[in-house]
Amino acid sequence: MIILTLATALKDTNLPQVNADGSTLNTILQIIIGIVAALSVLFIVIGGLRFVLSDGDPQGASKARSTVVYALVGLVIAISAEAIVAFAIKEL
Repeated sequence: MIILTLATALKDTNLPQVNADGSTLNTILQIIIGIVAALSVLFIVIGGLRFVLSDGDPQGASKARSTVVYALVGLVIAISAEAIVAFAIKEL
């Protein structure tokens, strides 16, 4: 009885109904994670070019090295996030 009353109360709230399922969410998240991974690879390339073009300047080489390190960390996070999302969606 309480469950029916609660279900009726929730139905009458005029909140939008979401018809998305796990595959829709998975597709959207894969696109976002793919974009983040592509940006990470782009920053790795940019950092590599900056390192080559630094011509032995220690400050330029240091900035290039940190660009590559941060891009690699971002790539690892993106790959980990995709694995976590895939696991979570499979379990739902």
